[in-house]
Amino acid sequence: MNDQPIGVFDSGVGGLTVLKALAGELPGEQFIYLGDTARLPYGTKSAETVARYALQAAEALSEYGIKAMVVACNTASAASLPAIRDRMEGMPVIGVIEPGAEAACRVSRSGHIAVIGTEGTVRGGAYQEAIHRLRPDARVSARSTQLFVALAEEGMHEGPIAVSVARHYLDALFEPTGAAASSAFASGAASGATGAARGTIPDTLVLGCTHFPMLAGAIRAAVGPTIRMVDSAATTAKAVSERLGANLRASPGRKTGVRFLATDSPERFARVGSRFLGQTLAATDVELVDL
Repeated sequence: MNDQPIGVFDSGVGGLTVLKALAGELPGEQFIYLGDTARLPYGTKSAETVARYALQAAEALSEYGIKAMVVACNTASAASLPAIRDRMEGMPVIGVIEPGAEAACRVSRSGHIAVIGTEGTVRGGAYQEAIHRLRPDARVSARSTQLFVALAEEGMHEGPIAVSVARHYLDALFEPTGAAASSAFASGAASGATGAARGTIPDTLVLGCTHFPMLAGAIRAAVGPTIRMVDSAATTAKAVSERLGANLRASPGRKTGVRFLATDSPERFARVGSRFLGQTLAATDVELVDL
């Protein structure tokens, strides 16, 4: 048994969806969550900048005596996971992309998988590479859906506006006609749409950003009831549980605890984060730290 905390970091509050899933999957564990709110968003920055920021966040978390680290940000996972694993040698480091890719490959019947994420995640191609490593015959259609992040943070993740934005992004991916699919991807390269097979639609959709589970209802309304949706927060929590094994689990009977850290504006972190966690946070619950 090991009662040290698990470290979790993200560029802001999106990773709280992963934290919520972790707390449900691993009751009794202690967590330290770091939101790099002074430098968000990561999704529109270069891979080099994201990698530098993520390494600094990982190093800061490691000083709290953690036993495992969760990179609860798709963009950071895509840009920096190998470097973080090298730096944190001997410590389990789990990102969100590999578990999401594994789940998508497992549930997709046709092998045609759609991925939505931030500009950085889609541009970097990490999901595409991870899926093809696991399932070389897969077809991956990826699209940047950057506005979803703003909708989630502004509390506009439900209702007609959210559904309208979801349809704006996703109709082209999931139109059943070859003409619509062909047109969407002929014009979609700049927005991150790649690899669609003419005349087919994906049967699986990966929510490739930790903000996106907040919009699951609107996304479901846009794609219909038959498309399988993969939530990278839930799949990551299961992967962390498997990696911990018996030796790194907390002692039985402990109460789950979380320590919140942010690099800027604890007030905004608490206000927006309360929606992501599904429980009320006060600004006094959030410690201000400097990286």
